[in-house]
Amino acid sequence: MTGLLPTYSRQPVSFTRGQGVWLWDEQGKQYFDALSGIAVCGLGHAHPEIAAAIADQAATLIHTSNLYGVPLQRELAEVLCSLSAMSGCFFCNSGAEANEAALKLARLHAHRKGIEQPKILVTEQSFHGRTLATLAATGNTKVQKGFEPLFPGFIRIPFGDPAAVKQALTQNTDIVAFLVEPIQGESGVREPDCGLAAYLNSIRSMCNDHDCLMMLDEIQTGNGRTGRYFAFQHSSILPDVVTTAKGLGNGFPIGAVLTRGRAADLFQPGAHGSTFGGTPLACRVALTTVRLLCAGAIENARIQGDRIRQELSARLKPLNVSISGLGMMIGVVLPHDATPLIATGREAGILFSVSSGNRIRLLPPLNLTPLETDLLIAKIGQLVECFLTQEHSL
Repeated sequence: MTGLLPTYSRQPVSFTRGQGVWLWDEQGKQYFDALSGIAVCGLGHAHPEIAAAIADQAATLIHTSNLYGVPLQRELAEVLCSLSAMSGCFFCNSGAEANEAALKLARLHAHRKGIEQPKILVTEQSFHGRTLATLAATGNTKVQKGFEPLFPGFIRIPFGDPAAVKQALTQNTDIVAFLVEPIQGESGVREPDCGLAAYLNSIRSMCNDHDCLMMLDEIQTGNGRTGRYFAFQHSSILPDVVTTAKGLGNGFPIGAVLTRGRAADLFQPGAHGSTFGGTPLACRVALTTVRLLCAGAIENARIQGDRIRQELSARLKPLNVSISGLGMMIGVVLPHDATPLIATGREAGILFSVSSGNRIRLLPPLNLTPLETDLLIAKIGQLVECFLTQEHSL
């Protein structure tokens, strides 16, 4: 038997076209896509300006390699540095690649400090990718199973706990970096209990005190998903390293690593590279995406996201359901396993994911209209109400 390797447990549906928040399957059934390709299509499907940029650039110049200057790459780097207040940018093709680059930066920082066996601080329930190094950094034993021995050098602590950060840095003088998601995505939209700003502020202070790189994984939280361009902008700090991907190209593969401060000059010629990183086509698409995000979609994500959380909270709180997240990164936390709702939702024409068993993850496009927001609230509210009240009646 030949064909695709069975690396995915796919749902029994295939899509043939999309428009905005909508997808259509092979039978012509319409679905509300509240997952956006897992936080990728922040401007929805088949956005006309994205499509036009792809077509025009593909007919002009797709690839030359990084042996030569790439003007669109320089332009995108300047835009992202301006938006983030970072100072340097490296382009790759995915979130895992971006995080691999960040881990290499941490190793270079260790080498500069003369530390031969460096350690990198990471958190429980995190997700940083599926390459060997990012897999080891990830706090999920299920995705690590079978790939042991894992890449060494990681110390894992609870997420969102400044005291645990302090204890680890105090007890381990060989820690050279802390890689952390501002809000955990794959584990079900988990926010720090102490508050995002307080958490990031404390990490920044402790990393300064211990000469550690503060490295933020904004693969999922970046590019407007939380109502700011980057989630760290809900605080007053600047990290040393920021990684991002997913929504940067609205579906076209591109990742980025932003640096500043003690990480700014760690990469020198020959230290890192990527054949396809930052092609003219990828950068043209990302420039168009960023421009559209900043033209109103990010502010819309904040406004509509606040409304989704407030209205779902008011509607579902009597059923012991809580709501988490920022912007269009929303968790609906049920009192027990919610996995059956994936199929129920698909049958009802709405797509979302369930993480950690009981957490519905909603990642809709950032440019939802008020009417689409109403529809999302109604669909999710009704699904959860029916699911929980039916169980109580059994």
